[in-house]
Amino acid sequence: QVQLVESGGGLVQAGGSLRLSCAASGRTFSRYTMGWFRQAPGKEREFLAAITWSGSNTAYADSVKGRFTISRDFAKNTVHLQMNSLKPEDTAVYYCAARSGPNYLEQTTAYDYWGQGTQVTVSS
Repeated sequence: QVQLVESGGGLVQAGGSLRLSCAASGRTFSRYTMGWFRQAPGKEREFLAAITWSGSNTAYADSVKGRFTISRDFAKNTVHLQMNSLKPEDTAVYYCAARSGPNYLEQTTAYDYWGQGTQVTVSS
């Protein structure tokens, strides 16, 4: 079992920044590829970014590429999502997820563990 707890969400004005964190506990953190997803009201959960278990490879959705950066801290068993140039359409609940294995995938069904989510609201 892996437990994931997100933090760092909140209310920010358009153009601002937020840094989300996901603290992982349980089984060996380094054996999991980590991902960030979000879900807006009335919409499906969508892939945003992922980082492989080695930390050497990252991937981003086109909607956030160049604005969001995913990173992981192996010493603290934590994954971060730095979000810059935020837009009102970025408003959603943001989720951290973990999947066993070295490669990232974009499908929600590929991830084994999920956090409870953190709300991000971007005002215009």
